Amino acid sequence: MPPVTPHTEIINELLKLAVDSGVSDIIIKSNKPGYVRLAGKLKPVEMDPITCPEAQAFVDEHVPRVFKANWNDEGQVDFAYAAEGVGRFRVNAFHQRGLVSIVMRHIKATVPTFEQLGLGQTADALIKLSQAKDGILLVCGATGSGKSSTMAAMLNWVNQNLDKHIVTIEDPIEYTFPDDKSLFQQREIGLDVPSFGLAIKAVLRQNPDIILIGEMRDRETFETAISAAETGHLVFSTMHAATVAQSLTRLFEFFPPEEQIQARRAIAGSLRGFICQKLIPTLEGGGRVPSNEILTADTVVKNLILEGQFEKIQGILEGSGDSNSFSFNKDIYRLIKAGKISKADGLRFSPNPQALDMNLKGIFIKT
Repeated sequence: MPPVTPHTEIINELLKLAVDSGVSDIIIKSNKPGYVRLAGKLKPVEMDPITCPEAQAFVDEHVPRVFKANWNDEGQVDFAYAAEGVGRFRVNAFHQRGLVSIVMRHIKATVPTFEQLGLGQTADALIKLSQAKDGILLVCGATGSGKSSTMAAMLNWVNQNLDKHIVTIEDPIEYTFPDDKSLFQQREIGLDVPSFGLAIKAVLRQNPDIILIGEMRDRETFETAISAAETGHLVFSTMHAATVAQSLTRLFEFFPPEEQIQARRAIAGSLRGFICQKLIPTLEGGGRVPSNEILTADTVVKNLILEGQFEKIQGILEGSGDSNSFSFNKDIYRLIKAGKISKADGLRFSPNPQALDMNLKGIFIKT
């Protein structure tokens, strides 16, 4: 193994401090000390500033050869980095005002379980969705909301309980899955296949039962997911959307107005469910607990999508007695009553704080 260079040693020390402190994200801005995000809050690290040449040298040294052209020509790049004795990290390097910045996210070595993530009662709904024979499951949320971890926990449950051939397409690979009852094939863009498009085109020829697509990023990706769902595959993917309503809207944005009726048929036929997630600070402090909004696409939901009556879906989330579909307010109400989060934080993270406040006072409006 080659000796560790001084710039790598500086950053490795920052990464070790971060991992030892339970930090999720590390932010390096040239000529500033490192910053970390702990329980959602940004904090500076007591250390000497990392210079632009040090940050530049770190990226130049560790960016995979296949990505060097991206870095040199586009000024930004994504890749995975493994620090000896510390762990693996997802890296995004970029330029701002002519200087180098690096954002790194710690990828935990062990695939999480529902219990470790604190998903509690939500796990029953996630397990039911994970047992679908085909269709599309979308895990949604903002950056840093824990959606990748929740999706990994769902696949971990499949791995421990079902015999499936699972092919993942990731940029980069986050969690590495050991083969248990299921068999995993994990493909990293740039290392195992040159591009996301090529991986998507090839995946249906690889005899998968389940396909994980790291992100539902464009129409081509979504149309491939629909084709896979229609031919008997279960597709997991993530999407940047805050709520079920926003997630559904984003899907239809992939299609022009003249194709909306066709899109409604395709989405109604293939969708199995949305899992939307936020992380809310715990009442004890020092951590965060997931809150979820889940829509299971049953016959009623599919008919509403087919008819374009999207405005009625929120009513199903709020009024459903089905434990497999519920709104953020229902889950936040549960977390407050269970003493997991404060009322103030619950109202702050609620998409409809006025309705939640009424619920907490014992007032519920029938939908």
